Amino acid sequence: MSNQSRLISKILSPAIRLWLRSQLEHVDDLHLTIEAGDRQLLSGNIKQVSVSARKAVYRGLHLSQVSLVGEQIYTNFAQVLRGKPFRLTQAFPIMGDVLLCEADVNASLQAPLLAQGVIEFLLTLLQADGEQDDPLTGKTPQEIHLQDPQVVLGDGLITLAATLLSASGQPTAVAIRTGFRLSDGNKLHLDRPYWLPHAKARQGMPLRDLDGFAFDLGSEVSLQILSLEPGQIRCQGQIMVTPEE
Repeated sequence: MSNQSRLISKILSPAIRLWLRSQLEHVDDLHLTIEAGDRQLLSGNIKQVSVSARKAVYRGLHLSQVSLVGEQIYTNFAQVLRGKPFRLTQAFPIMGDVLLCEADVNASLQAPLLAQGVIEFLLTLLQADGEQDDPLTGKTPQEIHLQDPQVVLGDGLITLAATLLSASGQPTAVAIRTGFRLSDGNKLHLDRPYWLPHAKARQGMPLRDLDGFAFDLGSEVSLQILSLEPGQIRCQGQIMVTPEE
């Protein structure tokens, strides 16, 4: 066995596995492949890391399948050799392919990270639709609680039903069905959205003024594919990974 392979198999690979598991609440079948030259590695540079996993949970977000590839990754490997925890030292892009099943999405809605995003999404739609007499008018996302959220994934469509509860306890039931389309890699546009009387309704009221309404995913995101299929969502694209402060 070469010195390079001993460095990777005995030191770097366990360190990265430990770091990955520290970032995840749960993961099945974690596979890790590292490509690095001996000299590069000792200077902290890893040529490429490939990661795949099933049933990963990150900050309460459930992912059925994940496949990631990162290149030119800079680390504190010299410190790892002295027994320090593995960490990243520079931001770098990763290419990813992520599959979420409908059950994953609904489980993820219980996580504060996604629940807050859903509240902001629904409040934005309500305010943009001009519902002046709505009890949620003028409320901030922090003043609202999300109850009983449920998502159904169809062919090119997503149906979201939930109850928004104000601080006074007054509920507002919301159900919407919409498609999505991407632009510029990081802008998500509503495509023919409808308000629905209930989540299983076949038809609803078209929200023509909100057709094309855009949500900015952030400059660190660049998606090539966002595919809505019956029972699942698939995303392919690039995201910047930034070292923790």
